[in-house]
Amino acid sequence: MGTQLLGYQATLCEKAVLSGVTVHSGEQVSISLLPAAPNTGVKFRRIFEDGTTSEVMAVAGQVGATDLCTMIGDPAGVHIATIEHLMAAIWATGLDNVIIELDGNEVPVMDGSSRVFIDAIDEAGIVHHAVKRRYVRVKKTVRVEIGGSWAEFRPYSGTRFEVVIDFDSPLIGRQEFKSDVDEDVFREELADARTFGFMKDVERLWASGHALGSSLENSVVISDDHTIINPEGLRYRDEFVRHKTLDAVGDLALAGAQFIGCYASYRGGHRLNAAALKALLTDRTAYEIVETPEKRERVFSGDFVTVAAAPAYAPWML
Repeated sequence: MGTQLLGYQATLCEKAVLSGVTVHSGEQVSISLLPAAPNTGVKFRRIFEDGTTSEVMAVAGQVGATDLCTMIGDPAGVHIATIEHLMAAIWATGLDNVIIELDGNEVPVMDGSSRVFIDAIDEAGIVHHAVKRRYVRVKKTVRVEIGGSWAEFRPYSGTRFEVVIDFDSPLIGRQEFKSDVDEDVFREELADARTFGFMKDVERLWASGHALGSSLENSVVISDDHTIINPEGLRYRDEFVRHKTLDAVGDLALAGAQFIGCYASYRGGHRLNAAALKALLTDRTAYEIVETPEKRERVFSGDFVTVAAAPAYAPWML
């Protein structure tokens, strides 16, 4: 049973500690996931060398940049980058309330997927509060288009992702992942999918201060002759679209609540995901805030009641 489908808020039983290299800055960063009280949400706490701290909520209104990763906060000030793989793990395991402490401006990339974060959460354990979980339920279709790419939210009695990619590379080409996604599906079909890139882009990325920590240990690398450089090859035949779906799960976790609906995208990425979420949350006729009247094993539209005082519980609003 997917933890995120239970009707009550959840947090960690105990602290989880991780450390690793960041994919863009190449720095070694330590990170701690801490239990948090009901209605805290997901909060990043940056710890500086002098012991001072600054906090940034993991919500759509805090997205500061979407170039190559998702960043929250002020790009010129306090910010946290590359949060999407961790946020996907938090969403998939059903954590509503967690404080994430780190001593750098970027979340470690680990192996380039969500698996290490999932394992750390499993080891720490999850406990449910006696406080009902709220959901964002999509009421009407909301669509955004950027160039030749598009994304949309549609009403749906569950949580579904339909992600299509189309790369000008014979190794990737057109791939699609279309499925209802709960914790079990995420763990089995998405969690291990790694970030990927092309050798032809490396020098440009380095020159702009990106991908300084990228390696075959945390990225799938495609050579100039369209072959996989990693000795072990791919984890899934269509690992590329599965990772793009993993990214979408993490980016949409910035809604500040689980969402009920279908998210579809074509040739998407962090920028498109953020734009679609902003379009949904700024149209108050496009969604409603609902909660389960009692603990449920599965989420269906008939199992919810609308929360009349929704604005008071909308930290994700822009």
